[in-house]
Amino acid sequence: MSPTWCGGEWVGGLGCHDRSVPVVCSRLQLDACPRTVAGVLRDVRMVAAALSREGHRFSADRRLLVRGDEVRIGARVVPGIRMPLRTVVTAVSPGGIASSLRSGPLRRLEHVVSLAADGPRTEVHDEVRWAAPCGRAVDLLLLRARISALLAARARELELRVAAMATQPVIVATAIVRDGEVLAARRTRPSSVAGRWELPGGRVEAGESEAAAVVRECREELGAEVLPAGRVGTDLPIDAGVLRVHLARLAPGSAQPQALEHGALRWLGVAQLNTVDWIDADRGVLADLAALLR
Repeated sequence: MSPTWCGGEWVGGLGCHDRSVPVVCSRLQLDACPRTVAGVLRDVRMVAAALSREGHRFSADRRLLVRGDEVRIGARVVPGIRMPLRTVVTAVSPGGIASSLRSGPLRRLEHVVSLAADGPRTEVHDEVRWAAPCGRAVDLLLLRARISALLAARARELELRVAAMATQPVIVATAIVRDGEVLAARRTRPSSVAGRWELPGGRVEAGESEAAAVVRECREELGAEVLPAGRVGTDLPIDAGVLRVHLARLAPGSAQPQALEHGALRWLGVAQLNTVDWIDADRGVLADLAALLR
């Protein structure tokens, strides 16, 4: 649906004593849960496509953003002139995503997207606050219009991609937790990810629930019986479809996991999570896993 515009005024706040901080925001509703919307919001391909509609450039080192990632923006000011900006992701969760300015000609730039469940739908509040070095005149004549158009483009692209996610195959990954550690498995194939580490799992079959797929995949890949215990983190857009990470624990009497389809297995505590080379998609839940293990 089309966004409702709520922005276009100067406000104070956010710990700033300057009473002339410009803000532009939009609100829209999407037919999906917050986990799905949050997953699309952290997809660099979605953001890059939205910004390119307005002539901007957007890039990052990985497809799925996590807290601490740096983003590079070439903001089109007028034809032939781009404003180079670098921002850093400050928060990612099923509740939304936020970033703030790291370097660039602006004195300040903050972008916060907040998500709230409204029955089966999600309320999206997308807000940008900034401070230009030349003050209010530049904001009125130039930046406000550019940022408003950018939010409108993001809203359109977000709506399209969230709708597309509903038609994608679902892949489950399983975070098996035991005594403050999570099980990681080393891939042996395909060659593009061989040697890297992942959470075990696989595609949900037709007519199968996600929880049932978690149990089946762990039995096939690890020879272990598990009890699913709910979701972890956001949905994760990947080339094969949409990845959803589930929490699980070993069932009473289960055999210990074995590397039936992997090169090796390791139990990792909080301090070891960043010591292995995770595949890019599973990197997207490391912060959530660290919080659980703590």
